[in-house]
Amino acid sequence: QVQLVESGGGLVQAGGSLRLSCVASGRTFENYAMGWFRQTPGKEREFVAAIDAGSWSGYHTYYADSVKGRFTIARENAKSTVFLQMNSLKPEDTAVYYCASGDLPGREHASYDFWGQGTQVTVSS
Repeated sequence: QVQLVESGGGLVQAGGSLRLSCVASGRTFENYAMGWFRQTPGKEREFVAAIDAGSWSGYHTYYADSVKGRFTIARENAKSTVFLQMNSLKPEDTAVYYCASGDLPGREHASYDFWGQGTQVTVSS
């Protein structure tokens, strides 16, 4: 059974940084795209970033406009882990962050078939 476990969330002041991690198990990690989404109460889960499974030329990454230039997604296949480095955090980045695994690095929920349980990120002003 595929499992995704996020960690690294917490409370940080505006302008600060956090690095989220997501460890995957249950299938060959390197064969699948990984994504990060976030959700606040009363709102739909929104796309944050994604990374494809890679090729001989490297990886392709994708970002929501709201985080481009501040967040970086990366993966370490040897550790079956995907990371989300979040810099210059803003109060509006406050949300529960979820990692997801799927065949393609899409911006839609339907692109992913497995999800983690989420980790809370709170940015104070």
